[in-house]
Amino acid sequence: MPINRKSARLNAITYFGQKVHFVTICCDQRRPHLANPAIAERVLSVLRQCAGKSAFLLHAYCAMPNHLHILVHGMQPAVNLLGFVRVFKSRTAFEFKKTGGRRLWEMSYYDHILRKSDDLGGVACYIWANPVRAGLCANTKEYLFSGSAIVDWMNAKKPDAEFMPPWKQPRPV
Repeated sequence: MPINRKSARLNAITYFGQKVHFVTICCDQRRPHLANPAIAERVLSVLRQCAGKSAFLLHAYCAMPNHLHILVHGMQPAVNLLGFVRVFKSRTAFEFKKTGGRRLWEMSYYDHILRKSDDLGGVACYIWANPVRAGLCANTKEYLFSGSAIVDWMNAKKPDAEFMPPWKQPRPV
């Protein structure tokens, strides 16, 4: 690993406040640690605890076998996404290492701050549909490790347009 690796983070002040963040955290070396139902359940339990303690609303989440997607909304001006993710990853990694003897997460993670024009429901539906796109189930309602702490996600209205993450959109020529 290069010593002078470029940080994927924006300026730290950017992560404070009442913003909506789409975050993807990958398992170490993309190993399918979260395919184990007990591990996935524990990770999601800690996620819900950390979100509540950190004043983040957990709009949507999905624990895939080798990564985790979350959509969180800071509810106070002083909330800090970087701190929230650090605490969450530390708690889950410590427990996993104690029982499994291995690393759970990659060092970093991917994040996207949603703009006011972004459709929150569309992003949430994108997250919930991830297991269907991956062929893990035929219907989002079948997947046990998706959900929301604040909306009845199984009856959520489908968005008018399907969300496409910025990193998957074609680049202009």
